[in-house]
Amino acid sequence: MKILKNILMILGVLFVGSTLIFAVQSNNKEIAMAVEPDNSKAVTSDNAGYRITAIEIPEDLNFAGEAVPFEDPEIMERVDREFLVNTYWQSNALLLMKRAHKFFPLIEPILAKNGIPDDFKYLALAESGLQNVVSPAGATGFWQIMSGTGKDYGLEINKNVDERYHVEKSTEVACRYLIKSKERFGSWTLAAAAYNAGPAGIQRYMGVQKADKYYDLLLGEETGRYVFRILAIKEILSNPEKYGFHLEPEDMYSAVPTFTVEIDEPVADFADFAHLYEINYKILKRHNPWLREPHLNNSSNKKYTIEIPNKGYYKISK
Repeated sequence: MKILKNILMILGVLFVGSTLIFAVQSNNKEIAMAVEPDNSKAVTSDNAGYRITAIEIPEDLNFAGEAVPFEDPEIMERVDREFLVNTYWQSNALLLMKRAHKFFPLIEPILAKNGIPDDFKYLALAESGLQNVVSPAGATGFWQIMSGTGKDYGLEINKNVDERYHVEKSTEVACRYLIKSKERFGSWTLAAAAYNAGPAGIQRYMGVQKADKYYDLLLGEETGRYVFRILAIKEILSNPEKYGFHLEPEDMYSAVPTFTVEIDEPVADFADFAHLYEINYKILKRHNPWLREPHLNNSSNKKYTIEIPNKGYYKISK
C-alpha cells in the first residue's frame, strides 16, 4: 500500500453522468482516467451522438473524365485513405466548402474559357485551401505559383506588386501551365501531377519506370497522394450531405460586391487612398492582396485595376 500511495495520490473523485472520473497524480504529472460502468445500454443507436464508419467509395470516381482503376487493390486503399482523412477532418472540410462557395464563381469561368476541366478548381483547394499562403519553397497564392514561373507567364512580381495573389490573373497562368502539361503528357491526371512535382520531375519518373499513366507510377509521397486527395475533395464537396456535412446557405462565405477603379500613376499612401472610398487600409488589402506595400511606385505609369467594395457594405469607425 505504501508503494501504491507513493505512485498514486488521489486528488478527487467526480461523478459525471454515469462515468466515474479520477484525477490522480503520478510522478508529478496529472492524469485523467475515465471508467465506464458495465452497462450495455450506455450507448445505443438511439443516443449515440456520433458514429465513425467506413466510407463507401463511388464506383464511377474520375478526375477530369479519366476513370480511377479500382481493379488495382492498392489504388483502392489510396483512395480510401484520402476519403477517410478528408471526411473525418471535419473542420478543414467545412472551411473548404465555405471558401469554395466564395471563390469558385471567380475560378470556374476562367477554367471554362481556357478549356480546362472544371475538376481543376479542386486542385486549387488541394494546393492552398483557397488561401493566399506561401510554401517553404516560395510558391505563393491560391495556385502556389513560383516566382520564376509567374514571371515567365507574364505576372508582375516585385516588392510593390505580386500578381500571384491576384485570383483571376493567377488562375489564367495556372490554365496556361496546365494546358502545356496536358500537351506534353497526354492526360489530365499527369498534368495535375506535373503541377505538383514539375514537368521535369514527372518526365523522370516516367523514363525510369517506363510507364506513362499516373496510376502506374511510383511517385513521391506528396505527388503520389495528390490526385487522390483532389478526387476525395471533389466528391465530398459535390455531395456534402452524403458524407455527413450539413450546411445552410447562410453558413457559407460570400464575396463582397465591388466596383473597380483604374489608376495609372503612383500612389503615395494606400491608407489615404482607401479613405477616399470610405474604407480602411485593411479592407483595401483584403480585396487587393496583390498590392504588397502601402504605396505604389508605378514609375512606368502602368494601368492597374483596384477592387473597391460597394459603398455602405462596411461600417468603418470614424
